[in-house]
Amino acid sequence: MSDRPAPPRFSVVICVYTEERWADILAAVDSVRKQSLPPLETLLVVDHNERLLHRLAEEYAGSAAKPGTDARGEVRVLANTGPRGLSAGRNTGIAAARGEFVAFLDDDAVAEHDWLHHFAAGYRDPAVVAVGGRTLPVWASGRRPAWFPEEFDWVVGCTYRGLPPGRVRVRNVLGGNASFRRTAFDAAGGFATGIGRDGDRRPLGCEETELCIRLANAVPGAVLLIDDRAVIHHKVPAARERFAYFRTRVYAEGLSKALVAQSVGAGKGLESERRYTSRVLPAGVLRGVRDALLGRPGGAGRAGAIATGVALAAGGYALGTLRARRGGAPAFSWGPIAPVDGPRRDRDPAAEGAVA
Repeated sequence: MSDRPAPPRFSVVICVYTEERWADILAAVDSVRKQSLPPLETLLVVDHNERLLHRLAEEYAGSAAKPGTDARGEVRVLANTGPRGLSAGRNTGIAAARGEFVAFLDDDAVAEHDWLHHFAAGYRDPAVVAVGGRTLPVWASGRRPAWFPEEFDWVVGCTYRGLPPGRVRVRNVLGGNASFRRTAFDAAGGFATGIGRDGDRRPLGCEETELCIRLANAVPGAVLLIDDRAVIHHKVPAARERFAYFRTRVYAEGLSKALVAQSVGAGKGLESERRYTSRVLPAGVLRGVRDALLGRPGGAGRAGAIATGVALAAGGYALGTLRARRGGAPAFSWGPIAPVDGPRRDRDPAAEGAVA
């Protein structure tokens, strides 16, 4: 009998909402099913779209595991049981997850072959409660717009310039390429439904930031990591390559940061942002000015975009803070995560943190 520990069991959650991304959804699921460390299951959580729910259920009807067999590779299609929005969809996936670890992948992204393997490696340390990865943009036009600064790649859901390389400790992971111990949600609750994208026309965010800060507060000594070897490739549609979207998104980020500060306090809520605005962004402006002086394309545009981004984000934060003080901010709800489709399979504590 082998003494080798059992491989960690991952449930991968992909939240979906529109048939316009049908091909992207299938590609995302396919990339998960081809992992070098096979997942226990893939959970497709459909956000209040009956047509998409039924279509996906038909697409993956043959993937369900038979009773008494290994469920690895199974794809389950679920309806979001909470209010419309990404946070409630993720919470639905967490509640249904059977694995010791829950990973999240955007519905318009594909994961590299060893994505889950690198996540699993981080959990060898029992203090680690979350591991994120590196998200690379796939521009619809085929290349980065000359004016678009790498320091603002978070605008399009990607890893931005300023994050340290390698496997490093961080305040928060980025939600579209992240994983958590299932027990983390038992300790801290789920994603807050008063923060992030919820059907509002503004591209709000920061729900994963708020959760990670709350998790660190709830679990003394908790460690959160980013391992840049855990790579996904995230599509950036043409509409998001435009400066109009850039302006809207950075302003919405300011509003979102005000909500985070309201929930967990401005000290922790803005700790990383202060370093980012005082060190990373000034260096980006200088690079842009230098490139402009040297006649390199896009230098002046990048410097201007950084300055505009800072001003708009600050304006959004100021307005969001004012609204909160006047009592106009939405209430937050995260609560405990309860199973939505029966009890999860028994977890084996000895297997947590083990790597194949």
